[in-house]
Amino acid sequence: MSNKKQKSRGESSSNNSEQVTSTPSSPKQPTSRSPSPSTHSLGSMAPDSPMGLGESDPNILKSFKPIETNMSYDVATDKDYPINTPPQDRPVRLYCDGIYDLVHYGHMRALEQAKKSFPNVYLMVGMCNDLDTHTRKGKTVMMENERYESMRHCRWVDEVITDAPWIVTQEFLDEHEIDYVCHDDLPYASAESDDVYAFVKAQGRFLPTQRTDGVSTSDLITRIVRDYDKYLRRNLERGMSPKELNISFLKEQELNIQKHMSDIREQIKKNIRGTREDLIGELEDLKAELRHTKLFWEDRRQDFVRGFSNMFGSQVNKLFGRKRLGQESRPEDRGSPVKRSRQSLSKTDSRSSDDVSDAVDQ
Repeated sequence: MSNKKQKSRGESSSNNSEQVTSTPSSPKQPTSRSPSPSTHSLGSMAPDSPMGLGESDPNILKSFKPIETNMSYDVATDKDYPINTPPQDRPVRLYCDGIYDLVHYGHMRALEQAKKSFPNVYLMVGMCNDLDTHTRKGKTVMMENERYESMRHCRWVDEVITDAPWIVTQEFLDEHEIDYVCHDDLPYASAESDDVYAFVKAQGRFLPTQRTDGVSTSDLITRIVRDYDKYLRRNLERGMSPKELNISFLKEQELNIQKHMSDIREQIKKNIRGTREDLIGELEDLKAELRHTKLFWEDRRQDFVRGFSNMFGSQVNKLFGRKRLGQESRPEDRGSPVKRSRQSLSKTDSRSSDDVSDAVDQ
């Protein structure tokens, strides 16, 4: 969510408990702005509206349903703590607190829920200063003035309270005439209490909101840390000096080598892709040429057969005709004239041999 105590304000979506101690808050410096429209829903925005999600990320639009304005003053009754009936003769004064470092859509959706809780809402956002934040939570990416100014541009916020206390006190509630403190209703523990909002809930001045999972300031910082070298190289290429980036000469040379190796890999990939595409093109050309050649010779085959038949048809027919005639006239049985001729010739030869033998004997 968007509040200081909420985990989506800068923590991951898992349940975390921070140990904090109470210190006096700095003087308040409220900053007012004209009330934001409370009845404008996300679904009624133009797709390219810079004030809404629009169509910049289809996955977000698929994941999130528009938050509709509650046109009644009904409050939840299924909670284990009471919730006061809101005033109807004036704007309901709601309060959200947080660090709001690297403001993201999880913050914005929490504030939108608060703004649309009732038909008429005056939404105040309290933001802790850098001293309290760095002491209790850790270093922020944005400085306090940058965080304050970013929140002033949120369409749902009517007033930004700078130097807000880390833990909401009774005096703070009374001073700003806060009807409800908005936060998800999971207990938020500190060194002083198991739930810093317990006293607010006991007074019926706590209004629960739903957290937006999947995004947090810590997640965004993790992405930067994970790709630290890539962002360093990007900034060096954009003209920033190693001194501005707080890196040593050796680190700069390491990044230069990494960039050089990355360029070589990209060049190799590009050449491989180009060579592969060239080979594929040549193979396709060869296949096309083979198909063309096949079709050509298939067409010419009939022509060759007809031409050959015209040139040598008569001789071939005579040749094959004699062969067929010889095969048809070949005797196959004992009664054929050829066989009888052979038998007669054989008998004549036998008789001649016998005559010769008789003559020799005489």
